[in-house]
Amino acid sequence: NFLDTHPGIFKTAVVGYPDVRLGEVAVAFFVPVPGIDPLPEPEEVIEYCKGKIASFKIPRHVMRLEDFPMTSSGKVRKVELRERALELLGPPKEH
Repeated sequence: NFLDTHPGIFKTAVVGYPDVRLGEVAVAFFVPVPGIDPLPEPEEVIEYCKGKIASFKIPRHVMRLEDFPMTSSGKVRKVELRERALELLGPPKEH
């Protein structure tokens, strides 16, 4: 919910991503506010969180999307977001 307070973010979804050391870390996907310029950058979103929420809640990765994959009932398809995270980030690596 905290990510939704960013002025450039319209909506968010957070999913788990496998992590060798921690078991799982947060990956946040966001859709920017329509028509905003410049678009929020993923690094900016992570910086926005620092000092405002617990460090373990800060997403390790942030990705911008045009829109979320949705079910016919209007819910975000988080399984598809997890799959996209694995495609884009690859398998978990040793730290």
